[in-house]
Amino acid sequence: MISLKKQKSFFIAASLCLPVLLLLAFVMIPGLDLFRLSATDWDGLSSKSNFIGFANYAAMFKNADLWQSLKNNMVYFTVHLLMIPVELAFAVLLNQKFRGSHFYKTVVFMPYIINGVAISYAFSYFFSPINGAFDALLKVLGLGNFSRPWLSDAGIVNYVLSFVSLWRFSGYHVVLFMAALQSVPEEIYEAALIDGANSAQVFRYIQIPSIMLMVDFVLFDNIRGALQVFDIPFVMTSGGPGYASSTFTLYTIKTSFTFSRFGLAATMAVAIMFMIVLIYVIQNVIIHKLVLREHK
Repeated sequence: MISLKKQKSFFIAASLCLPVLLLLAFVMIPGLDLFRLSATDWDGLSSKSNFIGFANYAAMFKNADLWQSLKNNMVYFTVHLLMIPVELAFAVLLNQKFRGSHFYKTVVFMPYIINGVAISYAFSYFFSPINGAFDALLKVLGLGNFSRPWLSDAGIVNYVLSFVSLWRFSGYHVVLFMAALQSVPEEIYEAALIDGANSAQVFRYIQIPSIMLMVDFVLFDNIRGALQVFDIPFVMTSGGPGYASSTFTLYTIKTSFTFSRFGLAATMAVAIMFMIVLIYVIQNVIIHKLVLREHK
């Protein structure tokens, strides 16, 4: 007769087998192969490739267009980062019980469930210089002088695309914050109110510390999303004019499938993976220090 402890251990091991196999097959092995590929000059078609060491890494660091693309990624990162306090404020507001709250929650989350390509096409027509709805709206408001080629002006195109990205993903972050706020026990709120705490103090000393794990996740999602943004600039501008709205991922894909430099593209994929990990580690250290400061 197998003991209950051994049965439990066997069940845990059996349950973990499939996830571990999937992790090895679709994450670890392809990841290791990506490192190998980054040290070659493979063009994506030939059956053979030459080992070139760190030549691709040197070429990547000297690529001005790639640096421009990374700079464009930083626009998305900064815009979304500045929006996080607003998203948190909306979450706190929608977390209250008021008439029509379920309707507003649905409206806020709706853009996230719409296909990204469909959103990009819709906003392409919205910002079109020919019969675009946005320019028409400006004319109705008497602001026609502000009309400009929104998707072909190198100075503003990334901010326009970032606005579209905000419209799509902010509701998702609001819902995440709401879920975290609803996990805080009601007894804590009641005790704070009995002690005379106002809404600002409840937010500052109870809600924020209680949802720091979710704040950490949203910040990481911002890092990952900003560095991997692809569909919106690809559909709306194709990275143009020139490389003015290109992103790191868009340039990587163009390097592989347009220029047939799969080895260099693999190097860029390795680089973006390290950037995400590095920024996340720095972010964790900062948040950890903030949390420790709060508990002192």
